[in-house]
Amino acid sequence: MIKPEILPESFSPLRDLDWTPVSIGESGAAIWRIVLSEGNSVFLKSEPIHPLAELPGEIERLNWLTRMGFKAPRVIDTEQSADRVWLLMSAVPGEDLTHYGDEPDTVIRAYVQGLKRIHALDTANCPFDHSLDARLAAAEARLVAGMVDETDFDDERSGWTGRQVLDWLHANRPAEGQRIVTHGDASTPNVLALDGRFSGLVDCGRLGLADVWQDLALACRSIEYNIGREHVAPFLARYGAEWDEARYSYYCALDEMF
Repeated sequence: MIKPEILPESFSPLRDLDWTPVSIGESGAAIWRIVLSEGNSVFLKSEPIHPLAELPGEIERLNWLTRMGFKAPRVIDTEQSADRVWLLMSAVPGEDLTHYGDEPDTVIRAYVQGLKRIHALDTANCPFDHSLDARLAAAEARLVAGMVDETDFDDERSGWTGRQVLDWLHANRPAEGQRIVTHGDASTPNVLALDGRFSGLVDCGRLGLADVWQDLALACRSIEYNIGREHVAPFLARYGAEWDEARYSYYCALDEMF
């Protein structure tokens, strides 16, 4: 939809502005870019109220990132209607890394800069648990609720059911390394760059304490898809990590459940 039919009253002044739906990414929420009269933009995100909805958690995480001084959207306002949650947030400068397919050096540089910065945040201050225990429990809840899209699995799991993926995850669970603050969905649409350098992270609803390969796996997969597999090794070398086939496969499979 170009615009929502019903807006919370506090957002009604936005209705006559220029709205553009944002379709990139796999989020279950509806997102719009709204151009303000002075030429700046804001983003409005909305999700149906549901016990497993991610938007309330994203609001908490964005507020936390603001307190940490991290480059991410700032919460401008939030609302809850009878059936939906709404988040109005600031724009992050720059463009997401899907726009830099012909600039692999920029993609690698921005990825490393962004992941290094979020991974350096103080774990003692992060209240969001994304350990494998927590994520597997969330995956089970999403499967039972019918929220796992079995038609969108990667080629390696094409034709699998969500239950088969979850069973595989339990049977092949790797040891977890040191838990750090991870973005949780570190794919190219969620990493932005400006003037060749990292400018911010968006879609932060899955931020939490997890093994570093929670982010490295999805970043490597996105790098292969967007600029070619030959750039995975240089990315890992620049980050300071070595290829881990087991963790790569595991965290990509875990992502199928979300």
